[in-house]
Amino acid sequence: MPIHPLAYVCPGAQIDPTAEVGPFAYVGPDVTIGPRAVIHHHATVEGHTTLAEGCEVFPNACVGTKTQDLKWRPGVVTFVEIGPRTVIRECATIHSGTFEGSKTVIGADCLIMAYCHIAHGCVVGDRVIMSNGVQVAGECLIEENAVIGGTTAILQFTHIGTYAMIGGGTHLRKDAPPYMVTMGVENLVVRGLNSVGIRRHGDAFTPEAVSALKDAYQILYSEGSTRAAALERIARELPQCPQIRHLLHFYANASKHGVA
Repeated sequence: MPIHPLAYVCPGAQIDPTAEVGPFAYVGPDVTIGPRAVIHHHATVEGHTTLAEGCEVFPNACVGTKTQDLKWRPGVVTFVEIGPRTVIRECATIHSGTFEGSKTVIGADCLIMAYCHIAHGCVVGDRVIMSNGVQVAGECLIEENAVIGGTTAILQFTHIGTYAMIGGGTHLRKDAPPYMVTMGVENLVVRGLNSVGIRRHGDAFTPEAVSALKDAYQILYSEGSTRAAALERIARELPQCPQIRHLLHFYANASKHGVA
């Protein structure tokens, strides 16, 4: 049966008839669970949380629980929104926002592996992969198709660009530029173009775009120019394909931490 008799589903929860809730799972009164979603045994979904179609929450994961941010005040209503087909593995935690009406948002087709933590107010784009034990502090922005290696720690307000690859165990204290590999603990460095990620999504990149991104990396990180001069040269000399425009926009709108 879709809802196991040993599950605890609070009155008021909206659960699609095709969704499944396993034994000893807990579903709070303000939760909405979409079609064909699966809440495994011993999982917790609470708060004002929406799980879209086909989501899957594994045992001992906690989704929608109150933020750990000490600025939260009793009576404040905050939200968590999870996109279609996103998978949340064992013991992962996803917290709701801090201030009235604020949201933690995770896009479609993401894979949040075991023991990951996504804090208050984060926005995670579609098709993001977080390996085991990634810790994302509050108010971070992670763009679509980023891949984050295991046990990475991400500082609050950090911005990770689209198609970025973050090496395992990285202490990410600055923004990670799109299309590139960023890694390091004491010395945070951009190692090169994320060629593997680009190749895996080949339909999204024309040969001209790949060539332009390779040139952009060389100009930014291998030729010794100042950051401002390098960006000016990229804008002036390289083809202004969507990827190059996005790269320039990313640097122009970096968080307060700056870009690696």
